[in-house]
Amino acid sequence: MEIRFFGVRGSIAVSGSRIGGNTACVEVTSQGERLILDAGTGIRTLGEVMMREGAPQKATMFFSHLHWDHVQGFPFFTPAYLPTTSLMMYGPGANGAQALESTLSQQMRPPQFPVPLSTMRSKMAFGAALHGHTVEVGPFKVTPIDVPHPDGCMAYRVEADGHSFVYATDVELPERLTSDVARHFEGADALCLDAQYTPDEYEGRKGMSKKGWGHSTMMDAAKVAKDLHAGRLFLFHHDPSHADELLEDMAQEARGLFPFTEPAREGQRMLLGRAAGA
Repeated sequence: MEIRFFGVRGSIAVSGSRIGGNTACVEVTSQGERLILDAGTGIRTLGEVMMREGAPQKATMFFSHLHWDHVQGFPFFTPAYLPTTSLMMYGPGANGAQALESTLSQQMRPPQFPVPLSTMRSKMAFGAALHGHTVEVGPFKVTPIDVPHPDGCMAYRVEADGHSFVYATDVELPERLTSDVARHFEGADALCLDAQYTPDEYEGRKGMSKKGWGHSTMMDAAKVAKDLHAGRLFLFHHDPSHADELLEDMAQEARGLFPFTEPAREGQRMLLGRAAGA
């Protein structure tokens, strides 16, 4: 199972960052199957990679939630315009199929966008991702997990080839981490976890308090990784105001609690158990 980060930033995209400026998009591949987690601006680059591979293309997409930084890249996802592409797309929650199709359609209407969703000629199907209901895709078992965030959010545990990867963006860990959520995080080989704020930012010691905004600190993430015996921790959903140096410092501080911590980096590739290089 290979993981590749195409977008690691939160809220809005930024320029000039070595660590990465595109909003959330992560690819997971195994045995010829491709999963895409979220469709932030990073999915544009993923689309370019897929175009270079040639047609036809197939992917299964899982959306954590429908806030704009997790869907805004979809209109620029070139493979979706090709009739040779097949996309199975899961939206979060019981009405996830309808909500996802409606959200993608609405953002591609005037005055927001000049080209409607109907222009995309790919074969699209929509489904609902339900908490605890595992979806099997080729070698993958994908389990959606409800996590605390305004308007709701899904984390995903992805298992294949004897390994596990947990994608948990946009979660406020100090709010609550129930035993039901924790059991799905337990023992992940790699844990990609929201770490948007420093403790000072979250508590309001620097600027306004960020409590209730739906995000966590790097120390919250490190504590979860330690307590739930993760193999590696990737800090994710970097704040748009955070420069690379601060992100590196945040990771360094988190390593004091969980040594196997690093910031998720755009372009980074990983085979679980060893690095695959950028």
